[in-house]
Parts: sequence; structure tokens; C-alpha cells
Amino acid sequence: MFPIGDTEVRGSGPGIVTIVFIVVNVLVFLFEITLSEPTLESFFQQFAVVPVEILQGDQLYSLLTSMFLHGGWLHLIGNMLFLWVFGDNVEAVVGHVMYIVFYVAGGLIASAAHILFNPQSSVPSLGASGAIAAILGAYILMFPKSRVRVLIMTGLGFGVTRVTALLFIGIWAVTQFFNGVASLGAPTAQTSGVAVWAHIGGFVFGVVIGFFLRDQAGRLDFESRRV
Repeated sequence: MFPIGDTEVRGSGPGIVTIVFIVVNVLVFLFEITLSEPTLESFFQQFAVVPVEILQGDQLYSLLTSMFLHGGWLHLIGNMLFLWVFGDNVEAVVGHVMYIVFYVAGGLIASAAHILFNPQSSVPSLGASGAIAAILGAYILMFPKSRVRVLIMTGLGFGVTRVTALLFIGIWAVTQFFNGVASLGAPTAQTSGVAVWAHIGGFVFGVVIGFFLRDQAGRLDFESRRV
């Protein structure tokens, strides 16, 4: 299931910072695809999170730069789709400036969780997934009854249905947790291609923030999207 929209908009106007984050991620990725394969590997090694390097005190700046890198079109599109659908409502609650702080903090905590569970890894970890997981964690507390439009594949092709945010994000979170537990001690954990514990760390951070701001979210004016 892929989210393609939610059925209510909080606040007034688009999520300006959310749009800026999407544009920055896309521009960085367009730069990435201009690089040759050896150069791109070196680029990732320098600007993505490499746990063994971070624990040695090297390349600490990569904790920030890594959250604007992506490993391919599907990685980018999936992350930006989630950010577009869920980011604007959270931005409306916390405000533009604090949303930047929240997003970056979510990404940093996600990287910290990844490093904690993969301290010996020399594989670069990159992507906005940890920060976006924080947005999902906040969203599920702030707007649990919001209905999410999701694209599903059926026997007849593709279709669109609606489920509550509580169900959609809840299924995503449970899947991440069980994948994370399953990866513990597994020799292939570093090469699975997905930093699951980064997702979990970011999500837990978002849930904590969402818990404290859920009343504020409930007081925010909203308008229903008629679709």
C-alpha cells in the first residue's frame, strides 16, 4: 500500500517547509545521478552515516547530510511521497521553524538508533526515512482518525481505498518493529538495504512529540478534502 493523500488539511495553506525539504532532496538526488559510479560510492562514503566512522569521531557532519541523500529513484519517490502526504499537517501544528528542528532532530535520533544497533557497520546509511518516520510517529498521535488514501494492487489492477491513519501507520510501525527484531544478530543485517532501527528510532521520537502536542493538534482548524 502506498499513501497518495489524506482526507483533511490542518491549518491554512501548503506546508512550505515540507515543500522545501522535498525540493532539496530532489535536487540533491539529481546531482547524485550526474556522478560516475566510483565517484558516487566515494560521495556516499563521505556524506552518508557510516557507524564505525561516527563512533571514532569522524565525519560527524554526515549525521545531517545523510538525511538528504537517496540510493535510487524508488528510495527517493517513496520517501518524498510519505513526506508530502503526512508532513504538512505536522508542520501546521508545530510551526515552520520548529518543524525544521523537529525534522532534523528526528533524523539525528534515527541515525543514533541505527548506530546503536549496528556499531561495527562500515556500510553507508542514507535517506530521509528516519526523519519521515518521526513525522509518522507524530501524525499517528495528532491525527489518528484522519483517513489516508492509499493505492493498492488488486487482481484487476490498481485501486484506491481509504483507511484511518491509525491503521495505516500502525501497520507500518509494527512491520518495522518486527523487521528490526528479526535483524538482531543476523549476519546479513548490514547488507539488508534498509536501516530498520533508524525507522524505529525516528518513529518513537515522533510519538513522544506527538503525545505532548496532540491537544494542540485537536484545536487546530481543519478543512476536509473532498475526493
